[in-house]
Amino acid sequence: MRTVDLIQKKRDGGVLSREEIAHLIQGYTKGSIPDYQMSAWAMAVFFQGMSPRETADLTLEMAQSGDMLDLASIRGIKTDKHSTGGVGDTVTLVLAPLAAAAGVPVAKMSGRGLGHTGGTIDKLESIPGFSVELTREQFIAQVNRCGVAVIGQSGNMTPADKKLYSLRDVTATVNSIPLIASSIMSKKLASGADAIVLDVKTGSGAFMKSLEDSVRLAQAMVSIGTEVGRETVAVITDMEEPLGTAVGNALEVRLAVETLQGRGPRDLEELCLELGSQMLVLGGAADDAACAREKLKQAIVSGEALRKFKEFVQAQGGDPRVGDDPELLAVSSRQIPVAAEADGYVSHITAEEIGVAAMELGAGRETKESAIDLSVGLRLCRKVGDAVEKGDVLAVLYAKEKEDGAVLERIMQRVQAAYRIQQEPEEPRKLIHAVVTRDGVVYRS
Repeated sequence: MRTVDLIQKKRDGGVLSREEIAHLIQGYTKGSIPDYQMSAWAMAVFFQGMSPRETADLTLEMAQSGDMLDLASIRGIKTDKHSTGGVGDTVTLVLAPLAAAAGVPVAKMSGRGLGHTGGTIDKLESIPGFSVELTREQFIAQVNRCGVAVIGQSGNMTPADKKLYSLRDVTATVNSIPLIASSIMSKKLASGADAIVLDVKTGSGAFMKSLEDSVRLAQAMVSIGTEVGRETVAVITDMEEPLGTAVGNALEVRLAVETLQGRGPRDLEELCLELGSQMLVLGGAADDAACAREKLKQAIVSGEALRKFKEFVQAQGGDPRVGDDPELLAVSSRQIPVAAEADGYVSHITAEEIGVAAMELGAGRETKESAIDLSVGLRLCRKVGDAVEKGDVLAVLYAKEKEDGAVLERIMQRVQAAYRIQQEPEEPRKLIHAVVTRDGVVYRS
């Protein structure tokens, strides 16, 4: 078959067969189809979309373009969680040991961050001695032994997705729901999970800014999971303001420990309970969401979740004492308060601006080559709904010791501008907007 014919077929709104999609993905991965032809095809998809079956076929082809992780030797139903990203997204650090403590094995491969802060792997490396490098045999053995392991993506997994994403990034075809959904789900399928829980963010700090687009993306990913025989649930969660009270790598690990100790921020704990409930039901550890939630709460109250976190950290070479004393996690000693300029109530915090401020401090990567400082970031002292008086500390910057004063002044102004203060209190936004399953969308009131 000729690639140009497939480009024309999709350009004209046609539906590609599995064999035709395989021709495109395999040819592009091997180099027999050039960038200019794949760019034309991606643009055709951008405008014409793809059917659910096409999207599932594309996902499978990308998943099978490289190594596939076989988790069959891990006991139980392996349930993975994926977030579409956000500001202060500390969930995996809490949820992985929490779900494991409640009886669901967590065998997770995570990436490094590009953007506001580091990814889960960067955050875990702020724990002294923690290693994200395990062989597959060690990875599987650790999950069977203690119920949880988190490692960096390794080997030759989803090379087609890596190559296609790089092309989309420079051809204005990133914002295509079928291409986004297949990119995310191909990595989940290659990682070997039996069931998948998706945390799809919506709001200013999310990739998808509108609820409508977030639901469309969630439906596309759930449809892929259903088409390929993987139980998949998506939860649409708010990212209009940052999640929790920390943005930055070591700072977020500190907050995760505090949450496992039962003294974390309400929104972070609530999100972990919601996603964890879905994981427990899919993983067969609870009959329904209410039972699952109680099981997770009990794991926190009893201290079992924290014990599991320390066991997990120690198993991967880290210092388990951070579970009792999160102050052992090194954060910058150069701390600069950002003060409120008026009395009133916090009515809004622009998550995206807080995320950019964290990146400017050095907590994230602007490019893949950017250096990251695990000790810097922000701590949010006031959230939406809180009363403030002029001069009260809204947030604290944790800056590099030798950071330029002019740079810090610009970052302080950015953080101050991210806070909106008004005279009347405002109800915080909903944290959970909707849950998407193969049966449809259920919006939360």
